[in-house]
Amino acid sequence: MNVMTPKFGMGASVLRKEDNAFITGRGRYTDDISLPGTLHGYVLRSPVANARFRIVSTGDAEKSPGVRLVLTGKDIAHLGDLQSHGMQKEPDGTLPPNRDIPILCRERVRHVGDAVAFIVAETRAQAQDAAELIEVDYDSEEAIADTRRALDKDAPLVWPELGSNKVVLNHVGDKEKTDAAFAKAAEVTRIEFVNNRLVTNYMEVRSAIGEWRADEDRYVLTAGTQGVHGVRDIIAREALKIPPAKLRVVTPDVGGGFGTKTFAYREYVLVLEAAKRLGAPVKWTADRGEHFMSDTQGRDNFVTAEMAMDGEGRFLALRVNLIANLGAYTSQYGPFIPYLGVTMSTGVYDIPAIDVNVTCIYTNTVPVDAYRGAGRPEAAFLLEKLVDECARDLGLAREEIRRRNFIKSFPYRTQTGRLYDTGDLNGHMTQAMERAGWASFDKRLAQSKKNGKIRGIGMSTYIEACAFPGSEPAFVELNGDGTVTLRIGTQTNGQGHATAYAQFVAEKLNLDIDRITVRQGDTDELENGGGTGGSRSVPLGGVSAARAGESLAEKIKKIAADELEASAGDIELADGTARIAGTDRVMDFAAVAKAAKSPDDLKAMGEFKQEECTYPNGTHICEVEIDPETGVTKVVAYTIVDDFGATVNPILLAGQIHGGIVQGMAQALSENTVYSDDGQLLTASFMDYTMPRADDFPSFSFETRNVPSTTNALGIKGAGEAGTIGATPAALNAVTDALYRAYGIRHIDMPTTPHRVWSAIREATKGK
Repeated sequence: MNVMTPKFGMGASVLRKEDNAFITGRGRYTDDISLPGTLHGYVLRSPVANARFRIVSTGDAEKSPGVRLVLTGKDIAHLGDLQSHGMQKEPDGTLPPNRDIPILCRERVRHVGDAVAFIVAETRAQAQDAAELIEVDYDSEEAIADTRRALDKDAPLVWPELGSNKVVLNHVGDKEKTDAAFAKAAEVTRIEFVNNRLVTNYMEVRSAIGEWRADEDRYVLTAGTQGVHGVRDIIAREALKIPPAKLRVVTPDVGGGFGTKTFAYREYVLVLEAAKRLGAPVKWTADRGEHFMSDTQGRDNFVTAEMAMDGEGRFLALRVNLIANLGAYTSQYGPFIPYLGVTMSTGVYDIPAIDVNVTCIYTNTVPVDAYRGAGRPEAAFLLEKLVDECARDLGLAREEIRRRNFIKSFPYRTQTGRLYDTGDLNGHMTQAMERAGWASFDKRLAQSKKNGKIRGIGMSTYIEACAFPGSEPAFVELNGDGTVTLRIGTQTNGQGHATAYAQFVAEKLNLDIDRITVRQGDTDELENGGGTGGSRSVPLGGVSAARAGESLAEKIKKIAADELEASAGDIELADGTARIAGTDRVMDFAAVAKAAKSPDDLKAMGEFKQEECTYPNGTHICEVEIDPETGVTKVVAYTIVDDFGATVNPILLAGQIHGGIVQGMAQALSENTVYSDDGQLLTASFMDYTMPRADDFPSFSFETRNVPSTTNALGIKGAGEAGTIGATPAALNAVTDALYRAYGIRHIDMPTTPHRVWSAIREATKGK
């Protein structure tokens, strides 16, 4: 009998196991869960951005129909604040103080949407009605929301006792070396721009259910997270001030995360506190407006950057000054995100000297933290926009200036200390240009001109750091019915973990992936886990899953060998059976499980520890056509050639890249978070915040040109954030190219909305 070859292993285009449930409406998200006797919570939020406040009375609210509890700041004085874990040291080695997030505000609110009170009632509508009866006296003060103005001498102070809106200053590089390079430069190019603020807007808004189980003497939190263990530890230790063992966290299906669902939020603590006081489950679910005002946001930098070059256009030094808006509080990793981006300042280029300063600031806005890419998209955008401008200043082709400055050999140590292991930078750029028809662009441009349109083509050549050093152990077990269960501490929120992890195990056991169950999202099932973020799940967790599968395969072979009276080396696994090779003597996995002498004989653990990041890289090319009469931009073609080291599942990979591209291009073309001068959020709904639509984009041309990583055991580099990192500069550079070719316009800030494009054209043609 022929042994079945693994058809579900690494590299196979396996359809997602998860999708049948999701597309037939059988997904189970937090808000779908309804426990007996559940009560409903509502958060009263501040309508002003900066004010001292006093709660005059909660009496009418407490008497309102269905109301069971009203909590204010004074009622929860025993609870701790949610602390930041990302504060960086100043250049002198000192560590600035955090400004942590209170569960409910005490005496002062610092942004529109800040939490003032929590009301619990029999229905959400009753809780919301009661909230309107709470009398709050706000003594409003001047607010600051503008990133560029926050450090002005006359700027209002978010935290007056600090004497400044500065959070922390990060410096990376060698100022003296950089100054010397600029002094001898033949050419210096300078740019200034805004990296606009974004709202995450995942499909599933946050929801949480709190329980107090007196018979177990512990809390249970059910919420959509990107890792139950991190949320458990922060809430238990910092807010509830209890041992983590006293809090179980469960995450069911999650409808998108993008970094923002990593964090512990105040509502999670409130439902737990209320549940214990009331002896009943308490559920809170945000509406979309609350999401805009309560969930951490992303990006929001103001940047000036300069590149020093010699007469041949080779880069000598980079100088950057960046102001990073952190919002009103230091969120969980907020101060770390700009620093993380800074470590990727040199990108794919051999830049001998850098001098980079990042000043993080407070403003009266929603806190800012990790959003898909977390600092890496900001770094890539800065550099790729600057490199295009360098090419224009020197009269060089954009691909030529890149070729002259690409890193030529690997491994390569950057000026920020990053160690790039492998890459083929010119290779993927050249391949992308061929696929995109870069050389024939002028023909398409001429056709656009005939139609009264303008046209541009832009590229970005990026590199990112991900799969950060560490590990993610995987645990597998052969069940009595012959199926296999894998437990791991990451958390899927749309990536397809159930499929990807099952592929790694299936390859080792030669087993159909439908017979492998992947379990995540319950602190009771696994003591610890690192969660999902930084494109770490497959590069770390996948390798561990493969090793766990390999270890279990050896145990199965040993049991089968004993039962079949053969050597373990003669046993082969195929389609859920163990067989003596070349014979018809066989036993299925269920029989193997029954024959085990100890439960431990059916369990295995695998762990891969990675010592260095992986560095995915690639080229994105975007082509646009613009109607100068309306400013409307149409993306007509998009090409990607990426180096992800190794591909686990081409279908899953394409899905990740397509989604990332749309998010990245949306920042360049449409998405923008706008605050008024007094801190009011002007884009607080989909009526004002422009989300991308499927018909805004063409089909994508996506290929890989992989060079295996030498730091990852399977050569994998990671792909979850890469699309976002490459897309934003490619799209912006394409729009700028169109405007420069037609009108000599060198700069336009994101997002390049029709009105902004139309206005730039009108200004450039004024008087002509």
